[in-house]
Amino acid sequence: MTRLHEVDWNNLEFGKYFTDHMLICDYADDAWQQPAIVPFGDFQISPVALALHYGQTIFEGMKAFRMEAPSGGEVINIFRVEKHYNRMALSSERLCMPVVPREVFTDGLRRLVELDKAWVPRMEGSALYIRPFMIATEARLRVKVSSSYRFAIVATPVGAYFEQPIRVKVERTFVRAARGGTGYAKCGGNYGAAMYPTQRAREEGYDGVLWTDAKENRFIEESGAMNVMFVLDGVLVTPPLSDSILDGVTRDSLLKIAERLGVSVAERPVDVEELKAAFACGQISEAFGTGTAAVISPIGMIGIDGVDYALPAPGKPGVGTRLKEMLEKIRHGRETDVENWNFLVK
Repeated sequence: MTRLHEVDWNNLEFGKYFTDHMLICDYADDAWQQPAIVPFGDFQISPVALALHYGQTIFEGMKAFRMEAPSGGEVINIFRVEKHYNRMALSSERLCMPVVPREVFTDGLRRLVELDKAWVPRMEGSALYIRPFMIATEARLRVKVSSSYRFAIVATPVGAYFEQPIRVKVERTFVRAARGGTGYAKCGGNYGAAMYPTQRAREEGYDGVLWTDAKENRFIEESGAMNVMFVLDGVLVTPPLSDSILDGVTRDSLLKIAERLGVSVAERPVDVEELKAAFACGQISEAFGTGTAAVISPIGMIGIDGVDYALPAPGKPGVGTRLKEMLEKIRHGRETDVENWNFLVK
């Protein structure tokens, strides 16, 4: 029986409602087993499953949208499946977990979305958020690489993430990730470790933090759980990828769209002192976080060393707005998908 009637479609709180089904596929005896789509429900795992104690957990976050099919009618578009699969494979390798076969990942997404297509919302700015993830399931209290795993995919209808400009604080004490660590992997430990400094920032009146590098606390790396971009003297600037920065799918998409729109782009280190100077001379016009959940989350205030710097009030649509509008057009089939990003489910 469907649970669609339980959904308040006018108030899609992020991650509150889940579709009727989920995909599961177990790894045991050195091999992936047969995947299955089953009714959404609880897992039964041992209280000493290794994932619960030693952190072998990874995940992805992606979205599906309704769009008009090129030949007429309506299809569902799962955005950038290949990029998400490749990143999950990279996370798997970093955490010594078996890589999910490509066909299990892609066919599982297609079958699940096809079955639960009624859950893909129709409202502007909304989508079906899809969460593929994997956990270590071996029952053993010992620090070791697990011998068994469960891969699963669940989905939840969502609305807009951050609708208003957010306030962020440059974090100079705590760090999200260090070079040589797991910062480039999408694993649970990165998010758990970020909660305490983020909570402290919220107690100070901010919505989140701008992470700096672990060595000098000098160079901007990410914005909370998102990548970050600045418009400095008319140039779209974002920190370069490294093993302490997540290779964001939205980040990658927006950089390619920026080039398509003729926006000047620079992937280079961003010094906190450079941000101060940019505010002082009026060279910073925009700042925003980028991610699958938020898409583009405009930043309205940046706290640096006890001083709050306000971004200028938007006049005409800025770079961030133009990038987001083009991304939405591609996702919904209103603009040519020259990069072959769209994965269509009839």
